[in-house]
Amino acid sequence: MDATLSFDEAIEKFDPVLGFEVHVELNTATKMFSSAPNVFGDEPNTNVNEVDLGLPGVLPVVNKAAVESSILIGLALNCTIAEYCRFARKNYFYPDTPKNFQTSQYDEPIAHDGYLDVELEDGTVFRVEIERAHMEEDAGKLTHMGGATGRIQGADFSLVDYNRAGVPLVEIVTKPIEGAGARAPELAKAYVAAVREVVKNLGVSDAKMERGNVRCDANVSLRPYGREKFGTRSETKNVNSLRAVEHAVRHEIQRHAAVLDGGGTIVQETRHWHEDTKSTTSGRPKSDADDYRYFPEPDLVPITASYEWVESLRARLPEPPAERRKRLKEAWGYSDLEFRDVVNAGLMDEIEETVAAGASASVARKWWMGEIARRAKLADVDPAALGVTPAVVVELDSLIREGKINDKLAREVLDGVLAGEGTPTEVVDKRGLAVVSDDGALQAAIDQALAAQPDVADKIRGGKVQAVGAIVGGVMKVTKGQADAGRVRELILQTLGVSA
Repeated sequence: MDATLSFDEAIEKFDPVLGFEVHVELNTATKMFSSAPNVFGDEPNTNVNEVDLGLPGVLPVVNKAAVESSILIGLALNCTIAEYCRFARKNYFYPDTPKNFQTSQYDEPIAHDGYLDVELEDGTVFRVEIERAHMEEDAGKLTHMGGATGRIQGADFSLVDYNRAGVPLVEIVTKPIEGAGARAPELAKAYVAAVREVVKNLGVSDAKMERGNVRCDANVSLRPYGREKFGTRSETKNVNSLRAVEHAVRHEIQRHAAVLDGGGTIVQETRHWHEDTKSTTSGRPKSDADDYRYFPEPDLVPITASYEWVESLRARLPEPPAERRKRLKEAWGYSDLEFRDVVNAGLMDEIEETVAAGASASVARKWWMGEIARRAKLADVDPAALGVTPAVVVELDSLIREGKINDKLAREVLDGVLAGEGTPTEVVDKRGLAVVSDDGALQAAIDQALAAQPDVADKIRGGKVQAVGAIVGGVMKVTKGQADAGRVRELILQTLGVSA
């Protein structure tokens, strides 16, 4: 692993400059230039046609819905929409690009010169300038077989799935971001979260980072304080979780600082992020635009975005995310701190969907910010990627309210759901986790607990009713936590002839 300085020392000595390229997969029905289905999760190489493969004699056709989605993203990012733009061929040779070029945009993007205001954890707003948002197609997916890391280094062979080849993408490129200082990693996470929120709010992308719908290339460079010229940058490719974006930026700042502090020079290159070690490794030397030999795509006509078309799309823009946050905070009745915690955890969408599915705002927050967030932290994944759906939370809450399980049992039920044992109700049945409410069974357990703690029973008879908790605990131990605690208390007092 590369040497690093402590983060505090790195920031004390060097000024970080950031830049982000966020790739957003659009959720159109078909691909960017072909009629092949744009569907996630199908069998490899089943959603591919001759256009995606670049076979001789075929011609691409632009997906109008993808263009409209791209314009909507540009408008939501406060960009200027180009009246006229063209596609270009970006030439490079790699197994996941079957045409040996990527159809993209180069010097004429569809949207340019925008900005996004990003709110940090303490409420500070940081404006990130957007250089461009351009349209392109995604590459296929390589799976490297053999080896210990899943990376190409050390693999025995690689498999390629072209289902993703040709999926519509919008690449959002920032201008250099200066002045973040020690908050650079936090800003990185917050910026990508804000972009994800924007595109999900627009409805143009599923925005699931664990699926690769939103991926970030994070650029980091350092320079001595007071120097205007930027340092040499590295680009950590395809980071696909908010937590990983934050960690990758922090690591690269520390790695760059160690190299520069030791008198070395930074290599301009791409880097691979390793979640297990929270570190990066070298990929390949970073190419400049000239290396891709861009030229205008000869098989596609330019796109003309008329004023009327752009304004009709502007009228379709949904409620801005900042206004949505204000509305939801008021509707849910959360305090400023509670709502900020939800936003910082990236769980606003999950809580909104859970409330829409039938849970109260307090229940939704309790589960997502509590048990689900705790388990996600242990698994080192984002809570949204853990595998719990809003429907699961609603069903767990219903089982608790109906008295079929208690909070302790609900956590065990959640274990079963995450283990793939079915819905909460199915897990309760399979594991026999229903609350014991039969008076006969409860009385037998109470008698056993009273016999084991006669001194406590005497205290209760003597008027110390609060001591009943010890007997309830004994009953819970006998019933493995499945007793109805309220009914147990009533029966204990009744057995001992004590009024509540």
